[in-house]
Amino acid sequence: MSSDRNTRTKATKRDLIVDAASRSFFEHGYAASSIEQISADAGVSKVTVYKHFGDKSALLSAAVERECDRMRGHFELEPTGCGTIAERLFTIGEAMVAFLARPKMIQFERRIAAETERDPEIGQAFLNSGPRTMMAALARLLEAIDASGDLSIADPMLAAEQFAAMCKGFGDLERRFGVTTDGATDRRRIEAAVDVFLKAYAPANRRS
Repeated sequence: MSSDRNTRTKATKRDLIVDAASRSFFEHGYAASSIEQISADAGVSKVTVYKHFGDKSALLSAAVERECDRMRGHFELEPTGCGTIAERLFTIGEAMVAFLARPKMIQFERRIAAETERDPEIGQAFLNSGPRTMMAALARLLEAIDASGDLSIADPMLAAEQFAAMCKGFGDLERRFGVTTDGATDRRRIEAAVDVFLKAYAPANRRS
């Protein structure tokens, strides 16, 4: 019983630290966030933070992973998910764009990009914990769809990149430079992305 309670306590402390780090990184930026402040916000000691994560870079990875987990909670990435393939792809594209369009996320990406000039490892930590993880998950789904015969996808990772790029489109660039985009345009772009993707990877296009 004591062992179970200790395990829950460790998990709770870890969650508190990640929550505090996420708030600090997204609100103030990586460089402006300190282990001292994060530990104070989490209600734990600096020693506890270092014990769980080792350094601030590992905290960044955990914070980005937490945000991606929240994104994945909006859609199903399992081969046997509900709805048609078109419906599932649209749901994924819609969730992806909504996630990236959040002002907090746009601000965070800008800060990470700026700080990567100083320390390239920060950029790598962000890419590995966020975008690359999400692309790998989408690629696994597309690989399963290919195996089912519903689509013909020889390179699932490339296809995942293509689908994400089409869904984000020019709107992603506009948002990065301060232009407010509208939901109707985003929806039309995602619908077109799904349509093009399904046509490009239709089973009739399968190479022998």
